[in-house]
Amino acid sequence: MEATLGGRMPLLEHLREFRKRVLRSSILILLGSGIGWVFYNPIINRLAKPVCDLNAAKASNSTHCGSLYISGVLGPLNLQIKVALLTGLIITAPLWLYQLWAFIAPGLHRKEKKRSILFLISATPFFAIGATLGYLILPVAIKVLFGFTPHSLANLVKFDDYLDFVLRVILLFGLAFELPVFLLALNLVGILSGKAILKPWRLWIFGITLFTAAFTPTGDPLTMSLLALPLCLLYFASGAIAILVDRKRAKRLPENESF
Repeated sequence: MEATLGGRMPLLEHLREFRKRVLRSSILILLGSGIGWVFYNPIINRLAKPVCDLNAAKASNSTHCGSLYISGVLGPLNLQIKVALLTGLIITAPLWLYQLWAFIAPGLHRKEKKRSILFLISATPFFAIGATLGYLILPVAIKVLFGFTPHSLANLVKFDDYLDFVLRVILLFGLAFELPVFLLALNLVGILSGKAILKPWRLWIFGITLFTAAFTPTGDPLTMSLLALPLCLLYFASGAIAILVDRKRAKRLPENESF
């Protein structure tokens, strides 16, 4: 969709653009949810390993697996639907994040639009790294949280609550690692300079710390640190790269003006 004069669109066009992006994102998530539905059993077997081995429990004809349980007639169905939707949300995250980016910057010039394709290319590995880190720290985080259970009590956990917790951790870490991608994308299209990124670094550090404290599901210092420290490093790295990009852009300006 072409932007109007000055890269601005009227309100109605903004609403149409928003509807189009939401529709595309919904379709992508539903397609990803179909994959989550088909591979439901391998997914829950993998995610349940920090607490129990479902395959071993099934082989031994055990009636339970660790402290996990499912309750209610609709419990198994609700669990599969929830796992499928969250799986679709996770595996399609780079795609619907690109739809968000395309809505934020619809008035870009042709050259800037080509650069914005780099957003999609770089968003995927960064999200994968964050999601993998979230999955790797799960056993440690769960062990820490289970350690608060009094010795005289048994801690029984609903399986759907457990998987919801696990998938939210993975999604949170994946989305958090998109921070440098957004910052560099805004820099490449000329919206945000490297100095503008790094100047309020104290506010960024405070914001990252506050974000991890507020949205990390475990709330323990270890998990918060494992998310906050990489985010701070990625923030400074993206700011440094943005400054280099600004310098190269500044060198090219006199050459362009000479023509």
